[in-house]
Amino acid sequence: MNLKTFLRGIHLREEKELAENSAIRKVFPDGEMVYPLSQHIGAPAKPLVKPGDHVLMGQQIAEPGGVISAAICSSVSGTVKTIEPRMTVMGETRDAIVIENDGLYTPVEGFGTKRDYQSLSPEEIRTIIRDAGIVGMGGAGFSTAVKLTPKNAEKIDYLIINGAECEPYLTSDYRLMLERPEELIEGIRVMLRLFPSAHCVIGIEDNKPEAIKLLSDKLAGDSKISVQPLKTKYPQGGERMLIHAITGRDINSTMLPADAGCIVQNVATAIAVYQAVCCSTPLITRVMTISGDAVNTPCNLEVFIGVSHQAVMDAAGGLKGEPEKLLSGGPMMGTALFTLDIPVQKTSASILALSHDPVAANPSTPCIHCGRCVSACPELLVPQMLQVAADHDDFETFEKLHGMECIECGCCTAACPAHRTLTQSCKYGKASVNRLRREAKAAQKS
Repeated sequence: MNLKTFLRGIHLREEKELAENSAIRKVFPDGEMVYPLSQHIGAPAKPLVKPGDHVLMGQQIAEPGGVISAAICSSVSGTVKTIEPRMTVMGETRDAIVIENDGLYTPVEGFGTKRDYQSLSPEEIRTIIRDAGIVGMGGAGFSTAVKLTPKNAEKIDYLIINGAECEPYLTSDYRLMLERPEELIEGIRVMLRLFPSAHCVIGIEDNKPEAIKLLSDKLAGDSKISVQPLKTKYPQGGERMLIHAITGRDINSTMLPADAGCIVQNVATAIAVYQAVCCSTPLITRVMTISGDAVNTPCNLEVFIGVSHQAVMDAAGGLKGEPEKLLSGGPMMGTALFTLDIPVQKTSASILALSHDPVAANPSTPCIHCGRCVSACPELLVPQMLQVAADHDDFETFEKLHGMECIECGCCTAACPAHRTLTQSCKYGKASVNRLRREAKAAQKS
């Protein structure tokens, strides 16, 4: 097997055996549904409904609030209770549309109607994707319609589908590849209509041999779509790492993948494109992995966007006692949770419950200058020096050391025997530099 990969990175305990054999099960929610207006990169969506309005499943309830934004569609039928600030996954309060689910799931007119994508123009396809509210479901949350509208579509020669799923525990994309391969392939074909010069490569880590074989068999003889096995290594699923492994091309923080002739989409996003364009079904559900040693029944659930994390955990059989750590997303780049009373968003890939918190158990100690963080960094940076610059608010040095190229993957922190908070310092440094740049730009305008 011809495995491709990128430089450096780390090998992690996979922990995927907990949920990888659990078939996707759809869970129907009860009661209140909460739809934050900011669950994507860019401007918040603008509400199209008001308290007291009756809405239908699949109805657009908020429109994009700018060029970089995304629509939101109701995942249930019911009545709009209020539009008010609610807590989100990131621990912030954001304006949200709250709908009381009537339990009937009455669809909007035309919902589920089959459509021949080959009869649609590229612009019609992009409009459908935009109106369906589809965003990158691998975690970034960038508008898919915007990503599929580069300046020079004819110069895109690679459509890359990210099937790596390199974070430990997560298995939702793996299950989608096994259970819905036809939808994935058709979603890819829809996107290839937008890029006449492109070939599609589905990149899958070699710890998923069943998915590699299944999709390779289904695509045998297909000249436009192929499967590329990848070495199992973190962060293989990072956009820059994936592009380098498959094409040999490199991008940096000043570039978009399209600048290197590439468009990268997640497995779940490609399936969402199929559902929207071919089945008139907007983005109203997503598949999540519920896992960890503190979960009674690790599993993969298709849940309705807007349902609470608590309801999702209950559907997985609940918790074994009180976990030391709750996470939304994977253990490397996920967000720590202090409550499950928050809504599932488009980018909510998983809930992890761990009985032991390795971070709390291993306090930071002085750097021993071993260089392991350097050997691990996939961006070829020197995290130890970046931490010193960031912690001393020396942002000029931070930039000179190419700190803005950090992808915040956590490899350096995971590799550090002194348990230094390297990634956190780099995040702080990047955020500070971006803030200073915004302030300087605003000062020039005034």
